[in-house]
Amino acid sequence: MTSSLVIVGRVILFLTFLALVQSSNAVYNVVSYGAKSNGRTDSALAFSKAWSAACRSTVPATIYVPRGKFLLGAIVFRGPCRSRVTFRMYGTLLASSNYWSLGNSNDWILFQYVNRLSIHGGTLNAQGATYWACRRSGKSCPTPAKTISFQRSSNVLVSGLTSFNSKMFHFFVARCTNVRIQGVRIFAPSWSPNTDGIHVQTSSGITITSSLIKTGDDCISMGPGSKNVWIDRISCGPGHGISIGSLGQYANEEAVQNVTVRNVVFTGTQNGVRIKSWETAYPGSVTSVQFRNIIMRNVFNPIIIDQEYCPSNINCPNKSSGVKISRVTYKNIKGTSATQVAASFVCSPSNPCQGIKLRDINLSHHTRKLAVTSYCKNARGSTSGPVLPRSCLT
Repeated sequence: MTSSLVIVGRVILFLTFLALVQSSNAVYNVVSYGAKSNGRTDSALAFSKAWSAACRSTVPATIYVPRGKFLLGAIVFRGPCRSRVTFRMYGTLLASSNYWSLGNSNDWILFQYVNRLSIHGGTLNAQGATYWACRRSGKSCPTPAKTISFQRSSNVLVSGLTSFNSKMFHFFVARCTNVRIQGVRIFAPSWSPNTDGIHVQTSSGITITSSLIKTGDDCISMGPGSKNVWIDRISCGPGHGISIGSLGQYANEEAVQNVTVRNVVFTGTQNGVRIKSWETAYPGSVTSVQFRNIIMRNVFNPIIIDQEYCPSNINCPNKSSGVKISRVTYKNIKGTSATQVAASFVCSPSNPCQGIKLRDINLSHHTRKLAVTSYCKNARGSTSGPVLPRSCLT
C-alpha cells in the first residue's frame, strides 16, 4: 500500500512539472545549472546562470526552483529581459546565518530594471536572529540586508511567497510601477528591529492584498513618493501597524497621495493606521488617503497622526513640520484600544492638518471599564454618523 502511494505521489509530481513545462515556452531548472538543495552549498552562481538564460529567452521563460533548501549569497537579478520571466518556487532559499557573509550589501535578493516579472510560491528565510543579537549587543554590525527588493522595475507580480526573519525589511519596493503583492506571509518576532513587512517608496500603482504580516516594525510602510497604493485584506500583528512615513526627514521628498487601506485587522499592534512626520521644516505632503473597514483588537494607538515624530527622543529637531496633511478619511473603524486615547491627531502648527473626516467610528477600551478619548493639536476636519471617541476636530 505504501509503495503504491509513493508511485502515485511521483506521478502527481511528474504531471505537475509536465504541466509547468507545457504552460511555458522555456523552463530553466536551477538544479540543472548546479544549484544544490542541501542548504549548505552556496547556489548563487547557479541561480545567476539560470536567470541569464531565462532573461535572454525570446519567449516567456520560467525559472523552476524544486523542493529543498538552497543556500544563497547576495544576488542581483538584473534586466531588462527580452520576455516575461516567471519564478516557480517550491523550495526554500536560505541566507547564511553568518551576517558578515553578505558584507555591507543592502539587499539579499535584488531585482533591478525588470519588466514583466512573476514570482509564485516558495519561502525565503533570511535567518536574521544572529544579526538582531549583534544589534542588541552594541557591537559593530554590517549594513542590514533587506530580504527581497524590487528597484526600477514594472509589471511585477509576487504571489504566495513566505518570508521569515529578515535582517531588515522583508519586502522593499522603490522606483517601481505596477507591482502587485498578494497572498504573502511574513514572520519575525515582535522585538526584531526594523523588520518592516513591506516598504514602498517612490513608486506608483502598488497593490498589496490578502496577506498575513507578523513582524517587529511596520507591517506595511509607505515612504515619500508612494502614489496610487491599494492595500486590502491584511492581517497585521504583532507589529507597528500600517504607516505613511516617516516623512520630512530629508529635503526634496516627493508627495504621498491616493492611498487606500481597507479590510484590515490589527491585533495587539503598537499602532493601527498612522501618518508620521519629523519635526523639520522640509516640505512635503500627504493627500487623498482613505482608511476604511478596519478592526482594531487591543491596539495601543488605533488612529494616529504624529507630526512630532522622533522615536528615540534624542536630538529631536523640535521644529514645526513642513509636511502638509490633507483629505484623510477614516470610515467604519471599530474595535478596542489598549490605551484611553484611541484617536490622536498631533499636527504641525505651521501646517495644520486639513480635511480630516471621521465617519462611523466605534472604539472602546479593551477592559470595557474605561472611557476612551481623542486628542487634537492643530487638526481640522469634520464628522458624520456615530463617532466614538467623541471627535476633537475643529
